[in-house]
Amino acid sequence: MVPDPKGRHDCLSVVIPAYNEEATLAMIVRKVIGVPHLLEVIIVDDCSTDRTWEIAQQLARIYPKVKVVRHEHNGGKTAAVKTGIALTCGAIVVIQDADLEYDPDEMGGLIQPILDGRADVVYGSRFLVRRAARVLYFYHYLANKFLTFVSNLLTNLNLTDVETGYKAFNGEIIRNMVIVSRGFGFEIEVTAKVAKLGCAIYEVPISYYGRTYEEGKKIGLRDGLEALWFILRFNLLCNARSSFRHLPQLRRLQPSSALGAVGDPRMGRT
Repeated sequence: MVPDPKGRHDCLSVVIPAYNEEATLAMIVRKVIGVPHLLEVIIVDDCSTDRTWEIAQQLARIYPKVKVVRHEHNGGKTAAVKTGIALTCGAIVVIQDADLEYDPDEMGGLIQPILDGRADVVYGSRFLVRRAARVLYFYHYLANKFLTFVSNLLTNLNLTDVETGYKAFNGEIIRNMVIVSRGFGFEIEVTAKVAKLGCAIYEVPISYYGRTYEEGKKIGLRDGLEALWFILRFNLLCNARSSFRHLPQLRRLQPSSALGAVGDPRMGRT
């Protein structure tokens, strides 16, 4: 089935974790609202100290599809993503950072392999085919390549960008996943666990508009060291059964099922 250009079949849930993103949150949400097949946008404010929560509430009043929730204590990106995922209802779930590093205009290409019934999970790669990308930190590039290599070594995948923040999931798979990492560990943990499940994983090229630390970039050396530990932990010290509440059946979404009515997405959740 060709996607309905009028967007009548809404199947996409977008989770936006946000911490001190008052400068960019409204712009990101306005762009996400225009993405085809959008069912809902869930903003999780991770106890920001600026006006992020106030802006999020304003956006929820303006856009009926926007839902907001706030953490009472700062728990890090993975905690915010975990909260958002638990609230989703869509057949497809995308994680969209609240800064401007990933462009929501490219979300349609990110979810297309799932809509086509080919993929369970899609990663937006900053390196697969070089597109518009801000030139920034060489050491970050090396660290990403090293972490991707070690992750691939243990998952037997050939990903080009394990640390990408732009990922799309079959909703049943990600809602059933037991997520226990912290900080920025989400990227590594989900990679190990979808590999254990035998998911069909695709990569698509994306643009990347990176930020400097002065502009608000938050990831640092400690996060890189934790990522290495998480690669070892989730690949060597846990199995597929402990990684999911209930092992999802790997049924590729048929184009009609992705764009049609979604049943109870919380089936199997405890």
